[in-house]
Amino acid sequence: MAKTKTIRDIEVQDKRVFVRVDFNVPLDENGKVSDNTRIVAALPTIKHLIEAGAKVILASHLGRPKGQVNPAFSLKPAAEELAVQLGMPVQFAEDCVGSDVEAAVNALQSGSVLLLENVRYHAGEEGNDPEFAKQLGSLADVFVNDAFGTAHRAHASTAGITAHVDTNVAGFLIERELAFLGDKTEEPVKPFTVILGGAKVSDKIKVIDRLLEKADNIIIGGAMAYTFALANGKKVGDSLSEPDKVDVAQSAIDKAAEKGVRFLLPIDTKITNALDFGSRSVGEVDVAEGDIPDGWEGVDIGPKTVELYKQVVAESKTVLWNGPMGVFEIEACSIGTFAVADAVAANQDAISIIGGGDSVKAIKNSGNGDKVSFISTGGGASLNFLEGKELPGVSSLDTI
Repeated sequence: MAKTKTIRDIEVQDKRVFVRVDFNVPLDENGKVSDNTRIVAALPTIKHLIEAGAKVILASHLGRPKGQVNPAFSLKPAAEELAVQLGMPVQFAEDCVGSDVEAAVNALQSGSVLLLENVRYHAGEEGNDPEFAKQLGSLADVFVNDAFGTAHRAHASTAGITAHVDTNVAGFLIERELAFLGDKTEEPVKPFTVILGGAKVSDKIKVIDRLLEKADNIIIGGAMAYTFALANGKKVGDSLSEPDKVDVAQSAIDKAAEKGVRFLLPIDTKITNALDFGSRSVGEVDVAEGDIPDGWEGVDIGPKTVELYKQVVAESKTVLWNGPMGVFEIEACSIGTFAVADAVAANQDAISIIGGGDSVKAIKNSGNGDKVSFISTGGGASLNFLEGKELPGVSSLDTI
């Protein structure tokens, strides 16, 4: 398989290097960056290019301005935060194309940084308009994609631009994503345990199907467990489930049996007779083994399941986790998710890979963010990649 070229493989001294980063960061009521995780994640690539003497041009989107200029979605606060992180000035352009931007790029000194305004102020970005992509490409001698979170989208600044730049490579962030989500799950150190949660079987079935070829254990939690329970002939009360996907769930159970993969479903479930997500509250709480009574719904894995899942994780050498075990945003329903987070972090002999927004939130909220091998920055991109889908923001890059 061809290997994607990275910034390690090229010379950038005095070259205009256009880097697509993911600075889609939350802003507080004062318009300041309230969580700089994504900016910090881009620093290794940016610093490498500065030290190598490149003229660094950064581009990103922020929010959904829908092709219109909207000051609420300006990247100016990101430029200010980046300057703090780099300990040096970061220039800011009021647009991402046009004569003023060209002048700012032409005036750039080697080793300096310019952040362009939100590429989604232009409808041509999400439309992958060739003319807009050409305008972006005209600013660059080299294109670097380091925005894994948008790599599954064929947009002008993630894929279209590569048709107009001679050298197109990945940054360090994408390199690490490809290594962990790709190489380390393609040929995992065994035993390989996949933990999948979340609401819908339909969202994860392609991932399950693909990973059944490689996994030793597949652990299921979250609301999708109730669709599997239906497939096993159990009653799930008022639990969130997909009755129309029971055949899909059954085929996964059958394939696991055929492949000799241990397919673990909850043996007990925390249930409630009233769930109010808005107020983050539940009514009475109980634990059900087997059927869930009418009027009650599952909100977390039960204590016996927690112990079983912890044991399997402890015996693993590679762990991939995508999706919570329950409604972890509500404290009473968070025990299963945080127990899994603790178990994954406690196994320091294993390669641990966390993918997907909710799992990332859970591993960080549990205080275990620095105890796992890798935390993916891509939600939809992570799932698409694990499904084996081509990511336009990666497939358009040069290969070795």
